[in-house]
Amino acid sequence: MLAEFGFGVLLISFITTIYSGVAAFYGAQNKSGSLVESARRAQLLTFPLLSISAGVLIYMLVNSHFNVAFVYEVTSKSMPTYLKVTAWWGGQAGSLMFWAWLLAAFTSAVTLRKWDRDIEFLPWVIIVSAVTLTFFIGMNLFFENPFTRFWQINGQVIPSMFSPAAGAELFTPQDGNGLNPLLRHPGMVIHPPMLYLGFVSFVVPYAFAIAALITGRTDDRWTRITRRWTLWAWLFLSLGLVLGGRWAYDVLGWGGYWGWDPVEIAAFMPWLTGTAFLHSVMIQEKRGMLKQWNMVLIILTYALVIFGTFLTRSGVLSSVHAFANSPIGPFFMGYVALTLIVSVALLIKRWPELRGETEMKSLLSREALFLFNNLLFMGILIVCFWGVISPLASELFTNTKITVGPPYYERATGPLFAGLLFLMAVAPLSAWGHSTVQTLGKALWKSAAVAAVVTVLSAIFYTQNGYALLGFFLIALVISATTHEFWRGTNARMHVQKENFFTAIGRLMGRNKRRYGGYIIHISMALMAIGILGIEIFQMETQGTIASGESLDLADYRVEYRELASWDDRGAAVNYTRSVVDIYENGIYIGQLYPRIDYYYDSQQNMTIPGQHATLKDDLYILLVDWQPVSSEGATFKVYVNPLVNWLWIGSFTFLFGLIFAAWPDKDPADEPVRRKVSAGSRQTSAAD
Repeated sequence: MLAEFGFGVLLISFITTIYSGVAAFYGAQNKSGSLVESARRAQLLTFPLLSISAGVLIYMLVNSHFNVAFVYEVTSKSMPTYLKVTAWWGGQAGSLMFWAWLLAAFTSAVTLRKWDRDIEFLPWVIIVSAVTLTFFIGMNLFFENPFTRFWQINGQVIPSMFSPAAGAELFTPQDGNGLNPLLRHPGMVIHPPMLYLGFVSFVVPYAFAIAALITGRTDDRWTRITRRWTLWAWLFLSLGLVLGGRWAYDVLGWGGYWGWDPVEIAAFMPWLTGTAFLHSVMIQEKRGMLKQWNMVLIILTYALVIFGTFLTRSGVLSSVHAFANSPIGPFFMGYVALTLIVSVALLIKRWPELRGETEMKSLLSREALFLFNNLLFMGILIVCFWGVISPLASELFTNTKITVGPPYYERATGPLFAGLLFLMAVAPLSAWGHSTVQTLGKALWKSAAVAAVVTVLSAIFYTQNGYALLGFFLIALVISATTHEFWRGTNARMHVQKENFFTAIGRLMGRNKRRYGGYIIHISMALMAIGILGIEIFQMETQGTIASGESLDLADYRVEYRELASWDDRGAAVNYTRSVVDIYENGIYIGQLYPRIDYYYDSQQNMTIPGQHATLKDDLYILLVDWQPVSSEGATFKVYVNPLVNWLWIGSFTFLFGLIFAAWPDKDPADEPVRRKVSAGSRQTSAAD
């Protein structure tokens, strides 16, 4: 009865969502405020309805209702309660339902805002949200039903929502398969929700963009309304990517954090367009430019969100991140195509009205450098998209399987990322409207001198690798130029306002959270680049089988095998095999590490847990690969030295702080003046709207 109830509420949610979209459309067409209000209330109702349905599913997961196929697939009796709850997004059907639930929460929250000044947007925002939500709930209802149960008839077990034939009886397995061990890592408790929050949040600015196209609002009102939504969407998506990298580093056992896996790239692509959008939307708000560009970027971001969801869930890609084969792939592609066609058609219709209010007069102006920045992001996007799609296209059209590996991505994107680092340093120093080589040089020379000194010192004391030295120069340039901007503003306040240093910098940052939060993000990206350079260029590895008392040497480290133990935890249904190794650096004993392999009886799969010794200089990373029952007979270890990699995680924390600071509420951006075109010329005014 519980499964039937949960399914019934899900069906009611589907009908309610359809009604919301239809009522909003007819309300807009007939200028009926009552119909639009009815649609708004229906949309508000979708969240509690989906919450009830989700609550039923979580109850069944926690209480081991193994007669439900989804519960059987992702849980087992030995799993702790918190993992049973997080198993909600650990399988195909549950993750789609989680996506829909989050979307219902966000779209409901949007409809609760004050609409007095933007009432013309309301029905169209509801329609776009309802169409997206209808699609995802429909996937659950008709293809990936999380409430499907097991039925037994004539000795056969058949998954079906309702009794497949007369005489069929519900079948309950003794235990479930359990969650994939790789998904039992704490990072996977947070990583998927962060990605989903990022994906879902981007639906909101897309809905407002489409509403602006339909209503003909060519000012920057829609960007100001959705500014905070976009910032939080970018925060969640960024955090999801970083957590995914940490999960890969801790669990996958290949000594790295990013493998250019197609599903990793599927989440990375909307991050690229979202980042470009965040940069160029500032140009629209300040200069009335790049309106067409911003519409293209937000449409692309929405399409890539759905496309990435398709890649993960269709089964077309072989990846540790992907779900199993599913019939939903063609429907996802059809939905992506349909939304793209409609969005582009609206964009073409409004294209002339989205022309900029001012012209770009200098290639070195801040707006021009921001545009170059976005073109680099688009270059990386094209590289990533081609790398993901070309194997699929090759297999589809030529029946030939090809592989696109990390070397392709690294060679193609390396110069583009270098260009982005350079622009991070230069763009904030350029002036709006017009800038020259002389003015930029005057603003940049001190930072360039600092970067040159850092590069020379790196060459003397660390490496002579040309690529690494170029990278260190650009990183130092970003950090020195950005910190100089902090100092300039703070110093000015100290002299003009007679404030002490801490008061001056606090008020400086507090008065422009978006700008200085962005500067913190730039510094964090430079810190992350140190870690990326270190592991990509200088990583070292070795592997060997050694007996107890023997050792492996790598770089400055010696790894000496001591002993190995294996035991069962019957309560958790896990077998632990743990080795003990002594580690020495330059002959000095620095401690012990405990690399191990955990074998989960329910899913019959292993999880490799590395032993790690982390410093700012490098990370010693040891994997237990294989072993013999007796320590003296030997164990096989794989050892990595990952130089500077921990700067990646330091930069990630700084990145998170900068994002939160930039997105922290102060004045409601919807209350800020809106830039409008008031004549055929370029004259502008800021009106309170």
